[in-house]
Amino acid sequence: MQRTYLCDRLGPADGPALARLFATAGAPCHCRWWDFEGDKNEWLDRCYNRPEANREELLTAVGSGALSGIVARLDAGERPLVGWLRLSHAESIPKLYDQRLYRKLPCFEGDRSGVIALGCFLVTPEERRHGVARALLGHGIEVARQQAATALEAFPRRDDHLGPEALWTGPFALLREFGFEVVNDFAPYPVMRLQLNC
Repeated sequence: MQRTYLCDRLGPADGPALARLFATAGAPCHCRWWDFEGDKNEWLDRCYNRPEANREELLTAVGSGALSGIVARLDAGERPLVGWLRLSHAESIPKLYDQRLYRKLPCFEGDRSGVIALGCFLVTPEERRHGVARALLGHGIEVARQQAATALEAFPRRDDHLGPEALWTGPFALLREFGFEVVNDFAPYPVMRLQLNC
């Protein structure tokens, strides 16, 4: 069943609600992977043994305005968050673009100053498959246009049999539906881009 969600930009007061969303979804990362300076093993250790460090960093980043994105609620007011979409300027998350799969790809050449990356999607388990990701993405595109972004880039997994936790970079079919095009086709890790005419 398709539902209606209220989406808005992440604000400084949304930190505790966003942290609760990550806890409800059982996601100890608290959207800190792209900002974490250690390697993957150190990251896994931190998520397993010290998830509160990720939570505290999330709260600090939200409160200071260092983290940007879109939050979704079932309706206005004090309702809990049911979804999150991280939006990051490409140059602010070099860890994403420095990964072996994406490093030095021709599709990333040229002026990158107006490019925004979809850093992650998170939907609370009980609201999955009800249109939260669709609402987040639609609002994210609007916000990117308002910010005069030149393009949005996404890094989904492409596989018909992925579980919800593997869709954290966005559902491939949904991105296609919104007009994203594959600009580097290395299955199952394509790079997708939506050119914006601002």
